[in-house]
Amino acid sequence: MKVLILNCGSSSVKYKLYEDDQQLVEGLLEKIGTAQAQLNHTVAGRKKLVSVHEILEHHAGIELILQVLVDPEKGVLASIEDIQAVGHRVVHGAESFSESTLITPEVVAKIEECIDIAPLHNPPNLAGIYAISELLPKVPQVAVFDTAFHQTMPDKAFMYAIPYVFYARNHIRKYGFHGISHYYVSHEAATMLGRPIDELKLITCHLGNGSSVTAVDHGRSVDTSMGFTPLEGLPMGTRSGDIDPAVPLYIMGKEELNLQQINALLNKHSGVLGISGISNDFRTLEEESAKGDRRAALALEVFCYRLKKYIGSYIAAMNGADVIVFTGGIGENSDIVREMVVKDMEFLGIELDAEANRNKKRGEAADISLASSRIKVLVIPTNEELVIARDTRRIAASN
Repeated sequence: MKVLILNCGSSSVKYKLYEDDQQLVEGLLEKIGTAQAQLNHTVAGRKKLVSVHEILEHHAGIELILQVLVDPEKGVLASIEDIQAVGHRVVHGAESFSESTLITPEVVAKIEECIDIAPLHNPPNLAGIYAISELLPKVPQVAVFDTAFHQTMPDKAFMYAIPYVFYARNHIRKYGFHGISHYYVSHEAATMLGRPIDELKLITCHLGNGSSVTAVDHGRSVDTSMGFTPLEGLPMGTRSGDIDPAVPLYIMGKEELNLQQINALLNKHSGVLGISGISNDFRTLEEESAKGDRRAALALEVFCYRLKKYIGSYIAAMNGADVIVFTGGIGENSDIVREMVVKDMEFLGIELDAEANRNKKRGEAADISLASSRIKVLVIPTNEELVIARDTRRIAASN
């Protein structure tokens, strides 16, 4: 079955085309809404296609992608009818969706209801669904939710200590994100170790410009660092992460900032960028730290210290752990971050193989712990699109 995967952002569309588990095409259309929208289209074994177009909205962008997929020279499909299903990454499904689901008008209505709590993400996700409904009206569509994996969290993990009426009336609670990635790497870790996932306690660390860590107990998410929004949890590229809620109120009074300005401060100007003052790119921070830049070093230290604390708390919450997994752009590629995070945790049974950590090859999974380590430390490249493709194929085939 040929399945098209769409991940629509506010000004971009990432896409991949799969035949079963084989990736045929991947691409990115960015700068939607401008006359300089850029399409990056890659087919294995061919030269990458880069082209510029005037694309003012998502419908036109997805129409362009479909045209390229069937182009005799650039594409891989004889006909657009070869696409048998379309899978969409949808960021927020709130409490309505605990698993991937076939898209129906009722499902669309539920996703629309979530716009209030995901105003930056659900609207472009819906734009992709609307476009496919018009361009490929007979093709089944499947929504795969970033929040679904975390719907197994117990009440004690997702409830905030605010008046209960706000949960009952407005569904204010911890939801968690990056669920597709946490699901994938936890199952891959079980496969690497040759053990059933329902026997394992894992801590999965998805580290990128947005970062989160999840406690996975016997295949179920039981706690995660991101909350009602992706702002909670670890300090990230530009997000503050956990913070005393009185701090933004105090800053608003002192600096005379309004709600929009404090929201921008916490989401776009904080995190390691705010601490370092130079970059949200960890590669730059590592380079400048090595040169003696104290604030760059401090940004790295704060990030790794907070992650270390989350790992410790999840070991306590699950009464132990068998595996720690690093994934995401930083988790997969920064041996410095990995070493800083697990350093001095031997008393918990975490023993890093420093040489294996430094020499891990890019793009490959690896065990970077010593043979004597009671808690294994793994690096596993994530593949969210493959999860979406598999769920889409399974659900489309059964309907």
